[in-house]
Amino acid sequence: MDRRKLILSSMATAGLSACASTAQERPGEPPPRSQYDTGRAQTYSADEMIRNTSDFLGVTAESAGAAVERAFRDNGQPTGYIAGEEGSGAIAIGLRYGRGLLYMKGRPTQEVFWQGPSVGWDWGGNASRVFTLCYNLQYPDAIFRRFPGVEGTAYLVGGLGVNYQRADDITLAPIRAGVGLRLGANIGYLAYSRQRNILPF
Repeated sequence: MDRRKLILSSMATAGLSACASTAQERPGEPPPRSQYDTGRAQTYSADEMIRNTSDFLGVTAESAGAAVERAFRDNGQPTGYIAGEEGSGAIAIGLRYGRGLLYMKGRPTQEVFWQGPSVGWDWGGNASRVFTLCYNLQYPDAIFRRFPGVEGTAYLVGGLGVNYQRADDITLAPIRAGVGLRLGANIGYLAYSRQRNILPF
């Protein structure tokens, strides 16, 4: 092999080695991104939520606006929402079951079920639609856990019932409308799951 061929062969080998080392993860570089960019969930504006709440619950924009604005004032802008239906009933101890779809900007729609006991001064039966604002929910799978009710947060505004549920730094604000709307301080919890569970415990 003459000198020219030897030089060209060496250059080719060096180029392949450089490409291989570039393809490898370099020390100090951040790891590849996961499926979800968990720290940058997009938020919804008050106008978006008022319009969606009004359309889904079948109430006036004024009623929806009163409930949504109260939740925005307490919690800021939501990163997602659940539109669903639920059934429940209680005298002193009750049960609540529901099903809905979780929406987040830039994320796939996720079917969600929830169930749980409630203990407190609740009364009446309830078959209602529920529109839940989700705060600081960064990716859909983070919804699947128990969310205890926050005492003292239940209120009526614009003919709609609203209360807060919280787990870690995620807050849910269900807005309910329907026949037999339940009132009271609910100190139970709701467990959100991927499939329907008969037992709420």
